Amino acid sequence: MGEIPTGGPFANFTGQSFLSNSGLCASAIVALVVGFLILRRKRNVPSGSTDISSVRAHERVSYDELRQATNGFSEDSLLGTGSFSKVYKGVKDGTIFAIKVFKLELEGAFKSFETECEILRNLRHRNLTKVITSCSNSKFKALLLEYMPNGTLDKWLHSHDFFLDMFQRLDILIDVASALDHLHNGYSEPVVHCDLKPSNILLDQDMVGHLSDFGIAKLIEYGQDGLVSTSCDVYSFGIVMMEAFTRRRPNDEMFTGDLSLRHWVNHSLPTGVAEIVEADLIRPKEEPLNTKMQCLVSVMELALSCTSVTPGA
Repeated sequence: MGEIPTGGPFANFTGQSFLSNSGLCASAIVALVVGFLILRRKRNVPSGSTDISSVRAHERVSYDELRQATNGFSEDSLLGTGSFSKVYKGVKDGTIFAIKVFKLELEGAFKSFETECEILRNLRHRNLTKVITSCSNSKFKALLLEYMPNGTLDKWLHSHDFFLDMFQRLDILIDVASALDHLHNGYSEPVVHCDLKPSNILLDQDMVGHLSDFGIAKLIEYGQDGLVSTSCDVYSFGIVMMEAFTRRRPNDEMFTGDLSLRHWVNHSLPTGVAEIVEADLIRPKEEPLNTKMQCLVSVMELALSCTSVTPGA
């Protein structure tokens, strides 16, 4: 992995300098990237992980084609279930896709489909889920998406069969921060994801993170009054950071009464960071352990800075 320099990669990055009034600012990403580049291993990331040549972008596919690609939308093809949709694995002309089928019998599903189409049609970023095409009629609506063979971040954090090292976790967080920065600042109107959590972060074959599931995302205007703002995503990003390194869900049974994931992390810093992060991330004989501990403290401090902003403020 290479030697980690002394002094702590995040030593000069603290507090509210990571945040802007409109949400996650670019300096937060710069802080993560600079610190991570000191620690990370070099890796080559291809420009795309899926060959989509067999289906041209925006070329509609039929219901029968999707049914055939998923073996009749069989349970064996089911990848996951959300509030308004089911996602299936499909194969068309030798290419694997994810097919998101909306539950039109549920109130809000049609709006969810329209919102996701609107946002993903207009936004392009390497860390956002890529929509290849769609299938839409009065009784059936689906999106054909780029397939992510490594599943969700949630799977990698909470299954005993999977493990992410410190470098991979930082890398994925940088991917998510980059996606959020683009949503908040790269569009004529800021986009608030509204549902940022590990199960909505997908990993491609190179473990690059892609933000997905824009069914309840909101387009907002600067200065608009309301409960939804980019600070909602900033807060959620901070919670995802804590969950990524502690491997504790926000609704873990240990958090009762006034004790929450945020309070637990806050009360443990800086001297107790080794007691809250996943044990496998810290090995006593590892060198240089002190620098890694400093890095973990700084990551948790950044997470706390993000969650110091009240969601919706």
